[in-house]
Amino acid sequence: MKILMVCLGNICRSPLAHGILKQKAADKQLNWVVESAGTGDWHIGEAPDRRAIAIAKKYGVDISGQRARHFKPQFFSEYDLIFVMDRQNYADVCAQVIDKEDLHKVKLFLGDDVVPDPYFDDNLFDPVFQMIDQRCAEVIAKGGNPIV
Repeated sequence: MKILMVCLGNICRSPLAHGILKQKAADKQLNWVVESAGTGDWHIGEAPDRRAIAIAKKYGVDISGQRARHFKPQFFSEYDLIFVMDRQNYADVCAQVIDKEDLHKVKLFLGDDVVPDPYFDDNLFDPVFQMIDQRCAEVIAKGGNPIV
């Protein structure tokens, strides 16, 4: 199973989801590849936001080695599942689809809900970590099935 987590800049939400799911999959000895990207290109090559790194570390997840990258259309052929954090990410990713058959791979990470962007509100990092952590546990329990 190859899963890609996508948010806007690839420095807050998707690195958290990437790190949390990757760790949970490893803990369960699942042979999953979990990575992340952003729909915007202004943070390419940068580490995750220091606040995302700090909250992940607080809960025992190390995301400090990740580097932001930009979503590319070829990712549709490289990943089995593409989880996006909000509706704008969903629209931006779907707009890049090469083969309409690949649209089924793109899912809102929280189903009908969105993961709020904590970038402009320090107080959101802990609640965002918690909601991502809970959802990652559900994804693991369902074997990667996005319909939970």
